[in-house]
Amino acid sequence: MKSHMHISEGVEAALEARRPVVALESTVIAHGLPCPSNMETALAVEKIIRDAGAVPATIAVLGGQIRVGLSREEIERLASSKDILKLGTRDLPTAIASGADGATTVSATAFIACKAGIEVFVTGGIGGVHRGAERTLDISSDVWELTKSSIIVVCAGAKAILDVSATLEWLETQQVPVVGYQTSEFPGFYSRHTGFAVDRVETPEEIAARFETQRSLGMPGAMLVAVPVTEEYELDVSSEIACAVEEASAQSIKGKELTPWLLARLDELTGGQSVATNIALLKNNAQVGAEIAQARAGMRDE
Repeated sequence: MKSHMHISEGVEAALEARRPVVALESTVIAHGLPCPSNMETALAVEKIIRDAGAVPATIAVLGGQIRVGLSREEIERLASSKDILKLGTRDLPTAIASGADGATTVSATAFIACKAGIEVFVTGGIGGVHRGAERTLDISSDVWELTKSSIIVVCAGAKAILDVSATLEWLETQQVPVVGYQTSEFPGFYSRHTGFAVDRVETPEEIAARFETQRSLGMPGAMLVAVPVTEEYELDVSSEIACAVEEASAQSIKGKELTPWLLARLDELTGGQSVATNIALLKNNAQVGAEIAQARAGMRDE
């Protein structure tokens, strides 16, 4: 793994000094947000993490090499190029062997971050069980990776296009702990509410302590921390999602192309409001993630 991975000087120095580091995925840059919002958001999220006293480590594959911690120029490359692959964990060997450029999804980012020794990973929303999965068996590799990589994943819930109930049932069956940050209800990405109860945690220190206990018990896998979007940016897109899912089915859009297509269509149907909410929750998650990383670093110091 080490021979295929380049960790930036800043990230490596922070890891060696046991300072807080926060991993970030790159699919949101290459495939999740429109240009130039993708570039602006990526830089803004990194700044939030730095201002909170942690080191951001955006992860991608560039020229067939895993990169942990990107320069501004490398982020711009991901934001502007049309030839960036979308990489889940299973796609990494092919991308590396072929010398490709690829943006890492939640699954690949969690896998790489864990291998690099990073304990906290911030994303927007995780993939999960898709609607109609009883027919298609369409379950994101994101949730499979959560059963294996020992890392805290901070998100705003599962992507709103998914079957949230089935996703939570799947995570429970696979013994992945799910907690709500200052909420007793699992958030719905664009919305603060889904109607599904989760264990509530109030502070970053409580999350850090739970994760430490999870590790000390020898339990494999991640801890999922769900953070509601702020009330200011909460958005009800239930009708728009139903419309977009129906259109995608009619056009036979599926697999890796489905999520980016649905997000782009939601942007159109909401007149850009869904993108504004997406950006807001990414920034909010970054702040929470940096505070959790600080709490984990504080525990190590003690």
